[in-house]
Amino acid sequence: MPHVVLQYTANLEPLVDMSAFCKEIAKMLVAQRDDDGKPLFPTGGTRVLAYPAQHYEVADTNDDYGFCYINVRIAHGRSDAAKKATGDALLKLAQARFADAFRQAHVGVTIQIDESPGQVYDAKHSNLHPLFNK
Repeated sequence: MPHVVLQYTANLEPLVDMSAFCKEIAKMLVAQRDDDGKPLFPTGGTRVLAYPAQHYEVADTNDDYGFCYINVRIAHGRSDAAKKATGDALLKLAQARFADAFRQAHVGVTIQIDESPGQVYDAKHSNLHPLFNK
């Protein structure tokens, strides 16, 4: 982890380069550091996935409003300051990436960071982590 899921209305596709946004989010997450200067998140565990909703309604349905929900799921163990710094960095990225969309349309963006306090079940199978644990 972190795992990031973006769900957005399809009308944002011509206004926001979601592929570039996913890449920016991943780079930002990998760059985050803890209080000791160590990586806050494992590079090999960073995932950013974006899904357009083809069918949607936003607000009062009187216009083709846009919306993007960004959910960041992290494992337990990071300081509140580190979580806030990550959220602030993500908000800054979203504000920059969506600037043109906000000028052209009515758009909402919601960002939430969820922390797993303790899983009932947590299994992983991956050969990605060894690539970055050198």
